Amino acid sequence: MKRSALIMEFLGMAKELRSMREALRNDVGMAMESITRAEISEGRLTIERIGFMSGESEVFINAKNVMGVKIPEIGISMETAVLSERLRAIAVPASVNDSINAYEKLFRSLINVVEKEKAMRKLLHEIDKTKRRSNAIEFVMIPRLQEQAKYIRMRLDEIERDTFTTLKMVKKKITAQEDEGNSMERGESIQA
Repeated sequence: MKRSALIMEFLGMAKELRSMREALRNDVGMAMESITRAEISEGRLTIERIGFMSGESEVFINAKNVMGVKIPEIGISMETAVLSERLRAIAVPASVNDSINAYEKLFRSLINVVEKEKAMRKLLHEIDKTKRRSNAIEFVMIPRLQEQAKYIRMRLDEIERDTFTTLKMVKKKITAQEDEGNSMERGESIQA
């Protein structure tokens, strides 16, 4: 059951990841196109100057538990830049601003894809582990337990037959002793 649940989770993530990768390809293309436009219209020095005024990002990782598997959840903390959103909209040329927005979107998409891929790897590892365990149970433990149950059943049947035979013999002896005792009583009563 665990393996089935993990497989369902894995397949759901794989489907989601496929669409995320396609979106990532589009984001890369758009970001490259926007930076090229910005370089053409404003020049590389302007882009680098604005880039130094941008804030830094911090990535942090938390874990969530899915069927006993710790799956990473990656979060992003964007530091506020020297250029705030409003100032950037006013002071930065539109082509550079579009490029910044495109690369921020690309960065977020990339982090999401990495998160899903890492989660899928962990799920796949756990599915393999669970598969090995279930195969060991199915092909090793269950046959071994069935053999032990068969041996125990056979042994109990043998003990039951021995007990039955012993009881028969005891009953025969008791009956023989009773017959002997009755015949002695008859013999004594005849003599008397």
